[in-house]
Amino acid sequence: MIVKSANINVMMGAARKAARGLLRDFGEVEQLQVSQKGPGDFVTAADHRVEKALRAELTKARPDYGLLLEESGHIEGKDPHNMWVVDPLDGTTNFLHSIPHFAISIGLVRNGEPIAGVIYQPLTDEMFWAEKGSGAFVNDRRLRVSARRKMEEAVIATGIPHQGRPQPKRFLGQLEKVMGATSGIRRFGAATLDLAYVAAGRCEGFWEIGLQPWDIAAGIILVREAGGYVSDLDGNANPLESGNVVAGNDHLHAPLAAMLK
Repeated sequence: MIVKSANINVMMGAARKAARGLLRDFGEVEQLQVSQKGPGDFVTAADHRVEKALRAELTKARPDYGLLLEESGHIEGKDPHNMWVVDPLDGTTNFLHSIPHFAISIGLVRNGEPIAGVIYQPLTDEMFWAEKGSGAFVNDRRLRVSARRKMEEAVIATGIPHQGRPQPKRFLGQLEKVMGATSGIRRFGAATLDLAYVAAGRCEGFWEIGLQPWDIAAGIILVREAGGYVSDLDGNANPLESGNVVAGNDHLHAPLAAMLK
């Protein structure tokens, strides 16, 4: 029997409760073209509604923890060691275009290190979760990174820079190298789920430049607890600081990181 900690139960409960409104809003996306608010305003409102629900649930359960929220920023807590790191809607562009691939992400960071995480895809009802020392799971099934050892057999996920995102020339050089060495590259549009997919063995690796802590805090602990590795592109073990992330299974993380560097 899988035993979930109190913190994991809090995170799961908050994600499921907030997802009800997100699913309702997703069902209205097709009506955006006739909405006077416009699509940008609609998605911003959806983000804020979900974030408000998450903040209320997490604060009720752990009133002293700090919060780092994508929409509201950093909120100091009485407890200087623990902080919730929250992305209420990762995959906003997918959401706006009725592409059914987005997630709610909640990470718990203690003294700068991710120690627990939940990534919830409400449309598929996949609850990815992990806690330091306890393993990684999707719903009640244990996760393990892919066992593939050859780069030519690997599928690698990535995020492609777009308007307002940094270093397109650097990315194009990386893309050329990875294209020539692997069996495929995928761009799904939600970094939280990219990391969850590495943990689940659906992809052998993932990299992206210029991410924020809420994009990766939960995913880092998922990959590590599933037996994989996460670093920044320069080999630092804490990509929360740089936002430049490379993740992979235990066989291919090092060669992928070397290729990207």
